[in-house]
Amino acid sequence: MAKDKRKKDEAAKAATRSGKMSRGEFEKELADLQVELTRLQTWVRAEGARVIVIFEGRDTAGKGGVISRITARTSPRVYRHVALPAPSDREKTQVYMQRYFAHFPAAGEIILFDRSWYNRAGVERVMGFCTDRQYEHFLAMAPVFEREMVVENGIMLRKYFLDVSQNEQRRRFEARINDPMRHWKLSPMDTESVGRWWDYTAAYQRMIEATHTPEAPWYIVPADSKRHARLNLIRHLLDSIPYKKVNEELPKIPKAQRRPEGATEGLGAGNPIPTHY
Repeated sequence: MAKDKRKKDEAAKAATRSGKMSRGEFEKELADLQVELTRLQTWVRAEGARVIVIFEGRDTAGKGGVISRITARTSPRVYRHVALPAPSDREKTQVYMQRYFAHFPAAGEIILFDRSWYNRAGVERVMGFCTDRQYEHFLAMAPVFEREMVVENGIMLRKYFLDVSQNEQRRRFEARINDPMRHWKLSPMDTESVGRWWDYTAAYQRMIEATHTPEAPWYIVPADSKRHARLNLIRHLLDSIPYKKVNEELPKIPKAQRRPEGATEGLGAGNPIPTHY
């Protein structure tokens, strides 16, 4: 028994040195953070606070994964996940920020933007979907927009950029190609980023340099390890907001109603589904 325990301890230390984290350790830490996310949720509702969290990053960096861990145990009425599709013909004629502004939080809401207005400085720039003039105008106006329309209006803004190495990105794309359950994550636009690695690198460097401000700083998340990235990002988000635990008055379960005379169990009509499991 002592020998087995020693082997387990040595294996745990080796995993720590290599930067790896076991699933059990990850799930335990995540559960603790998810409790805090629900406390943040209660505080946001009680205070009428408004929060925007932007998730940007390279393709396969894990934006959707960390958002799903944030929303897994929280209310969709408070934590709203926004992932906008390509703009419609009508939206292309609007002021660029307009379609994002329509999703800004009301009191008691946290908006999680899975990509954001920074599409213009990333994919639109690299793939030629905007003109040089539109691109330069965006870089000049984004800090002003965030300061005047977001922060000065009392909305808390957090901007995260998830970054992965070139080899890890390629490995993750290959894993998606080999896994039928992840084929929906693949698109020609996404895989094109593999061949344009250095174009995207230059675009992201310029984007962050131009829009990293005291009012709305960028926070960089190393994401070659998905588990570490998810925990570190959620921990930082929680630490960056001065929330407090709010004592809720929980409802009490009433006594069971007495069965009326003649009432029967079951719904009567309808077809039960086959029992396969």
